[in-house]
This record gives sequence, C-alpha cells and structure tokens, in this order.
Amino acid sequence: MPRSEGKHRIWCYVTAGFLLLALWSVISVLLGSIALPTPSAVFCAFITGLRHDLLSNLLVSAARVGYGIALALSLAVPLGLISYRNKADKMITPFIYLLYPIPHIVLLPLIILLFGIGDLSKVILVAIIVFFQILVTTRDAARNISTNYIYSLLSLGATEKDVYKHVVFPACLPKILTALRISIGTAIAVLFFVESFATSKGLGYLIMDSWSRMDYPDLYAAIVAMALLGLCLYIMLEWVERTVCAWVYV
Repeated sequence: MPRSEGKHRIWCYVTAGFLLLALWSVISVLLGSIALPTPSAVFCAFITGLRHDLLSNLLVSAARVGYGIALALSLAVPLGLISYRNKADKMITPFIYLLYPIPHIVLLPLIILLFGIGDLSKVILVAIIVFFQILVTTRDAARNISTNYIYSLLSLGATEKDVYKHVVFPACLPKILTALRISIGTAIAVLFFVESFATSKGLGYLIMDSWSRMDYPDLYAAIVAMALLGLCLYIMLEWVERTVCAWVYV
C-alpha cells in the first residue's frame, strides 16, 4: 500500500472516530440519563479498569476467541478445499445443508454439560459457529475454480498435492480471509453470550456484572474493550490479507 494511501485511510478512521464520539457526547447531554454516561466518564472508567481487572479479562476474552477461530479455521479450510472435487463435494454438501441452518447458539447448555463451565466449552461454541461460516465460503470458492487450471497443471505431471498448493489454496485464500473477517463480528457476539453465562472471567462477565450493579461507566468501558478487541482482530486480518494476497490489491 502506498504511504499516502495509508495516511489517508488512517485520517479517515480518526475522523470517523471523532464523529462517533461527538455524536455520543451530544446524545448523552440531550438525554441526561445515568444509563448513557459521557465519553470522558467512560474513558476514565476504562483507564481505571486497566489498572484493576479490565486488562486481565480482556486477555482472557482474546484467548478464548483466538483459540475458537483457530480451531474453526483448522477444521473448515481443509474440508472446504477438497470440495473442488465433485465426489468430495457430494459427501460434504448434505451435512452443510442439514447442520448449517441450526441456530448453534442453543447448543451452549449441551456443550457445558459435556465439557464443563471452563474455557473449553466457550472455545468450542465459538469454533462451531465460526466453522460453518468459513466452511461454506471456502467450499463455494473451491467449487468455482475453473477446471482448466487444474487440468493444465495435471497435464504437466503435477500431483494432487501440487494442485492444492499451486491452484486450489491460492485461489481460495482471499475468500478464506474474507470469511474470517466476516466471522470476527459473529465470534465477538458469541463470546459475549458465552461469557455472560456460568463464568467469572472475561469481558462478557464484566459487562453483565457492571449492569447488575448499575455501574454504567464500567459497563461501557467493558463494551469499549470488547469493541477494541474486535477492531484489533479485524485490522490484523486485513494486514494479513494485504500481505499474503498482494495480487488482489494490484
């Protein structure tokens, strides 16, 4: 990315952030409600929270969502990539059609019964929900690869491994990373849900705990921390995409 373009994007983000803060301040003053504190009050609560338990809970949430996404990625990508072969796709498609429409969030009580109330159950639920989003996108990308590319490589004596390495994976990689970026919002939402149930750590727990105590500055501070977590993951994935899929941005 050219330096001038990078600076322009940064200024756009900074401007958007200031506009959102200004809108927040105006609405807070107009409503005059303790349920919507000013950005300055939330900022003070955020800084104070970092000195206490906000940072530790942020790290716990980051680890849970990170492990969940990594687990989903390690399972969904290989299954999706083999879908370029019609026989494999015919075996995978029925399971996708039967399992994907199920609202997987309702599996939380069952997962807790099977894996306990620790971190493992939370990671697994995040992984299950993100898994299908990545799988469907990867499968569609693999199925849309032109067979001419594959036959051309095979005619040169390439093996099945070469086809995956030089055709299937590079062709699907941009779509996989796009699916990951889309899945971040879903993963953060699921994270809040699982951390607000049968746990004593994480940003979701802090949000619900602050809400029950009517400590609204701390409530918004935890929400801001969760938003920053999602933002950092999104920016990191965008950087990875621009690095490993540079040909897309040419």
